Amino acid sequence: MVRHLRSEANAGRMLPFVIEYRGRLAGQLTVAGITWGSMCSGHVGYWVDEAVAGRGVMPTAVALVVDHCFRTVGLHRVEVCIRPENRPSRRVVEKLGFREEGLRPRYLHIDGAWRDHLVYALTAEEVPDGLVRRRRAGGRDDAPHLPNSPGNAAHPGPGME
Repeated sequence: MVRHLRSEANAGRMLPFVIEYRGRLAGQLTVAGITWGSMCSGHVGYWVDEAVAGRGVMPTAVALVVDHCFRTVGLHRVEVCIRPENRPSRRVVEKLGFREEGLRPRYLHIDGAWRDHLVYALTAEEVPDGLVRRRRAGGRDDAPHLPNSPGNAAHPGPGME
């Protein structure tokens, strides 16, 4: 698994991150399906340990990574696809101002069946000052730390450690 993530990261198709919160592993976030050319986009997937859920860890981690994608990597669009019944995950993107674009029927094969997903998206023009700034203005300051992932260097900004 690690070898695959490293290979995809080195090829510029994926940005895998682990999330640390107060010195402990708290979750994982990956920007995958990175497409260049006229599209310049990727999609984000994530999970968080239930012991830290509800503390603002994942919204802050998503904000940090999206800012890195827009400002450093050069992506134009980021999508997050979420199962409709996954209310906590939907709340993460709603807090950050992602726009709901619609339903993708039978989008991913999970637990033995093709599952519907809601699509949320954001473009660089929609957050000219960044998602971290948006998060600070309306959210918590107890940010997680995203250690370097293979081939990447995403760090929390000033005051976000």
